[in-house]
Amino acid sequence: MEPDVVVAPPTAERVAAALTTGWLGRAYEWHDQCPSTSDLAAARARAGAPAGLVIAADAQTAGRGRLGRSWHSPAGESLYFSILLRPARPANEIPPLTLVAGAAVADAVAPLGVAPRLKWPNDLQLVGRDGARRKLCGILTEMATSGARVEHVVVGIGINVNGVDFPPELVDRATSLRAALGRPIDRAALLAAVLAAFEPRYAAFEQRGPAAAAAAFDAYAALPDRCRVSNGGAPLEGVALGVDDDGALRLRDDDGRIHRIISGELLPS
Repeated sequence: MEPDVVVAPPTAERVAAALTTGWLGRAYEWHDQCPSTSDLAAARARAGAPAGLVIAADAQTAGRGRLGRSWHSPAGESLYFSILLRPARPANEIPPLTLVAGAAVADAVAPLGVAPRLKWPNDLQLVGRDGARRKLCGILTEMATSGARVEHVVVGIGINVNGVDFPPELVDRATSLRAALGRPIDRAALLAAVLAAFEPRYAAFEQRGPAAAAAAFDAYAALPDRCRVSNGGAPLEGVALGVDDDGALRLRDDDGRIHRIISGELLPS
């Protein structure tokens, strides 16, 4: 791979040349910089943009993750993009779409020679040579409804691709494909691979609902795993076993009781 190809941004022309999807990403916007690709996608959705629109940026000034956290989004290194969807499933079935997106990213990066693992509910990690898991990708799914009807869903995805320098608070918890592989990765080709993996997984979700999301998660789940779950109350400690068909995490506490966790954050035990 030529060096200029590796560092070239995933512009519309380069992504179009790499796409193999039927509909996903055929409408595509590239921005050198924007506050948030997800905010742009939501604005396009309100204006009537079709499902399958993908908006990507070289840098974000207000990228965000779950629980109001900011997303480290420097220019020229990584992939920051959002997918606009208009699913026919009911609103209560939409949250597990995050698991579908995580599995699609895992599908795309595994052939590069890394070992991806999904951490419930929205992170993709890589297993390093030291056996430790570090965050490669974060996903944020946001939904707009009208009554019981889903108007649109925006799936925002951030993947650490070629960066090797992280802020002090992330250096022990984050990694990138370049750091794991020792070589740079073409972002346009990687984006096309993620979209190619997401399209059939999303079709399965549209057909089967959250059960398809649970199966997608199980393929790469970093489970069973001893952990604590924080969901606003006292942390619950035990062993995470898997997810139910609606995307809820099953956790067995030290007394053997099984708990269903609808939302929260997994913490090291």
